[in-house]
Amino acid sequence: MSAVETRIVGAEDADQRLDRWFKRHYPGLGHGRLEKLLRTGQVRVDGRRAKASTRLEPGQAVRIPPLQPEPAGPKPPPSQPTVSKAEAEALRAAVLHRDAQVLALNKPAGLAVQGGPKQAKNLDALLDLLTFEAAERPRLVHRLDRDTSGVLLLARTAAAARALTAAFRQDAVRKIYWALVVGRPPKRRSLVRLPLDKRGGPGGEKMTVEPGGKPAETRYATVAAAKGVTWLLLQPLTGRTHQLRVHCAALGCPILGDGKYGGKAAFPAGLEMPKTIMLHARELAVPHPDDGTTLRVQAPLPPDRLAVWRQLGLDPQEAAAESLVQDIESWG
Repeated sequence: MSAVETRIVGAEDADQRLDRWFKRHYPGLGHGRLEKLLRTGQVRVDGRRAKASTRLEPGQAVRIPPLQPEPAGPKPPPSQPTVSKAEAEALRAAVLHRDAQVLALNKPAGLAVQGGPKQAKNLDALLDLLTFEAAERPRLVHRLDRDTSGVLLLARTAAAARALTAAFRQDAVRKIYWALVVGRPPKRRSLVRLPLDKRGGPGGEKMTVEPGGKPAETRYATVAAAKGVTWLLLQPLTGRTHQLRVHCAALGCPILGDGKYGGKAAFPAGLEMPKTIMLHARELAVPHPDDGTTLRVQAPLPPDRLAVWRQLGLDPQEAAAESLVQDIESWG
């Protein structure tokens, strides 16, 4: 290509990362070269500078500068995660809901949703295992932290991806999490309003409560307590990074196993648990892309988390948990 080109993002590329868009449409452009073009502002989206992680929307204009051929020479084959037959079957068995437009998955803790420097195996790289003979590959429309288990939605068509993405951006989605926290919050139920911002430090970047940070709100309600641990229902009203973890820690009740925000206090003595945080995306309710009716999906606790609940003598079938969800607007 010897001249500047402008391409319009199509519906089939809705909510796709810019670097993956280039990989699809310009497979000869290496990631390193793309990053350089982004740093120097030669690649732009709607006239603005962009990052590799920028998510595209249909109708946006992508500026592509003249691209010279890659230098000749052998290239190592792209690394693909190795997945055993058992792992593939387990991933398919984790599907909670499936229709022509939407897939809902009970994501296991420890599986990153997208790749990173130390995340060769991630859900995004495994989506081909979840096509179920559909014409299109499923698309991510939201994310969960690597150590959070529970309901994760996937769109099965470009149209569904647009509708679901819009629902998340317009706060039309209700999300309920279950958490085990150390200690007890000051009230049985309340609304936490604490702005958050990202700060660097010896242990790497962390989200912190900052007066000038971005607004962040979380409803919480107590289900039960045992052995110094409290089972909370959490409803994030905003979607800040690590919001639930920081808000719980700010209440003086870090999530069990969350050393990043709770330090040693997050690991009480005498309790056996897996090396992860006790945070589970229990329920998600969203307008269905077809007709706008509410699609409500619940994810049962995975076996390793269920064992912790039972070790504490807590019953995951506790009727109080469901009644609290029905009474959600009175939490705060």
